[in-house]
Amino acid sequence: MKVVLVTGPESAGKSSLCQALSKRFNAPVVSEYVREFIEQQQRDTCYADISSIAKQQLHNELSARAQCPPLLLLDTNLLSNKLWSETLFNDCPAWIEAALLEQHYDLIALLSPAGIAWQADPQRCQPELAQRQQFHQQLADWLSGHQQPVLHLNGCWQSRYQALESAIETLLHAN
Repeated sequence: MKVVLVTGPESAGKSSLCQALSKRFNAPVVSEYVREFIEQQQRDTCYADISSIAKQQLHNELSARAQCPPLLLLDTNLLSNKLWSETLFNDCPAWIEAALLEQHYDLIALLSPAGIAWQADPQRCQPELAQRQQFHQQLADWLSGHQQPVLHLNGCWQSRYQALESAIETLLHAN
């Protein structure tokens, strides 16, 4: 089984890339649970919600991993939970990073906010490119600092798709 994480700031094309690649490779996708949480609760999140959101995100990921598909696509993971918690609340439950470090990812596609137009969404809170670039840099710094296998993606949606599709094909045909 190969696990590919697609991550990046808001409105960088993560969900649309995952859905398109899911169809291309007939692979399951683990979606971003916080969106479901906000829809169910009909309110913004607060710090007290972080652990339950992250636990459900991890549960969804581990449940999908247990099915052992040849390819598993993740629309987010605990790293986003960690960084959003720090961004919004200046704190994060310690267990999240520890649990994150226990997971193995064969490829992490880090999407730049540049080159993709902002798409307004009631759940999004960083309409300014500079805010999204700062979040992107936080992701890049964490991934680099933890020596993760990162594919940096920028440019238009189609170029991101083509680069990630090619990387996944290579990954699936390795070994």
